[in-house]
Amino acid sequence: MAKYLGIDVGSHYVRAVLVRTSYRRVGIEAMSEVERPAGSSLEEVVRSVAGPLVSPGESIAVNLDGSRTFVRRLTIPQAAQKQLVEVLPFELESELPFELSEGVYDYAVLRRSPGEESVPVFAVVARTEDVREQIALIKNAIIDEPERVAPGGLSLASLVSVVPEIASGLVMLLDLEADRSEIVLLDRGDPVLARTLSRGVAGLPGSAPVLAREVRQTLAAFRATGASAPTTGYLVGSGATLPGAFEYLGAELGIALDPLPPARLFEASAEHLEQVPRFAKALSLALSLTARSKGLNLRRGPLVYERGFGFLRDKVPLLTGLAVVILFSFFFSTWAEMRALSQERQVLEAALGAITKDVFGESTSDPARATELLDKNTSGSEDDPLPHVDAFDVMVQLSEAVPEGMVHDIEELDIQRGHVSVHGIAPTIPDAQQIAAQLKGVRCFQDVKIVRTNQEVGGDRQKYTMEFDLKCPSEGKEKGAAAGAPSAAPATSGGAKP
Repeated sequence: MAKYLGIDVGSHYVRAVLVRTSYRRVGIEAMSEVERPAGSSLEEVVRSVAGPLVSPGESIAVNLDGSRTFVRRLTIPQAAQKQLVEVLPFELESELPFELSEGVYDYAVLRRSPGEESVPVFAVVARTEDVREQIALIKNAIIDEPERVAPGGLSLASLVSVVPEIASGLVMLLDLEADRSEIVLLDRGDPVLARTLSRGVAGLPGSAPVLAREVRQTLAAFRATGASAPTTGYLVGSGATLPGAFEYLGAELGIALDPLPPARLFEASAEHLEQVPRFAKALSLALSLTARSKGLNLRRGPLVYERGFGFLRDKVPLLTGLAVVILFSFFFSTWAEMRALSQERQVLEAALGAITKDVFGESTSDPARATELLDKNTSGSEDDPLPHVDAFDVMVQLSEAVPEGMVHDIEELDIQRGHVSVHGIAPTIPDAQQIAAQLKGVRCFQDVKIVRTNQEVGGDRQKYTMEFDLKCPSEGKEKGAAAGAPSAAPATSGGAKP
């Protein structure tokens, strides 16, 4: 949530509006207006109006009287558009009654008409001293500097964010005050004309024809540039509440003048909503500080705003308290984690001691000592789960036991829990017994015997079934070491078919 303060400084009044924004919603928090008494300083009036509304660190925007600004509409060749920043100062300097080095300016590139080759640029210039004087006025009154200085009534363009009706085509905004009037034309929300008249509503009804004539002349000069006249207009300022103002000026200008449409504000009292037309410029100044602003800003060049951190001084107690809370939370969290780890270590050490007592007969909570006990008790253990002889070793020994030149087949080799069953085919029973005799000499083959023989169906060879157990009598040997050469390839001599 952010707060923005807009201060409308007139010659006989000062108005201020404080808005509050959150995401895409805008609300009015406060409105204030004070008429400037005769003989009082403008600084005192600003202090009395804006002082109670401003807080350290809030963004502030203020207007500069339109009579102290120079508005120019220029056309730049399309080829020079990419060098607009370099070209524009030369174009402006020829249009000003003073050196551009003595002023500050801002500009906006306008929409081009279909088929238009040049680039239209709307620029506003003010003397540096005038802008610096307005900045000093606000700073001396409320300590903080304004972030934006808007030229005359051009800040009214920022009302588009809460009053979208003023962005529908070419629209005129007429700001009427006692001693001056400001005319602003917006083309789909972009300012295309601005003029300040030194005549207001103070002399009404006698001065009404003169005021209407000056406004009419301004619109005629705009049409002379080839532009069309606006068909819709809205009155704002203190003069917008005068009886008959809409009807008379609308008839004189040939434009349908209406009250400003209701603002889209998510949080505002009925009184604030009713006062929006009167406070339109102060509200638009506050809105110009938001990210969606379309307003122009004269704080450029040597007057560019640099946000400082002085407002942090007022928040030192709060920030210190937050830092202490964060630091305390960090140390408490670290302590709690260390305590949990210590308790977990104690549980694991107790479990290790109980397990080593049951397995090794010695209780220890030292991981290194437990590792030593494990290595000592597993070296050469009879319970070693790795077999000393596997199926591959059995196949190697069977291949080596078949005599060279004997045709021998193995139909099935089954090994279950250290017991081997071989279903083979040999030329004769004595040949099968010879193979069994050879296998009896293998140290890890125990109780080798032929349990069954029968003649092969349809042939003259003998089928036999031989069984034996895999058990090495010695311990600590490498797998298959007692079986001769477990890693040797099966014998291929004699045409044996293992």
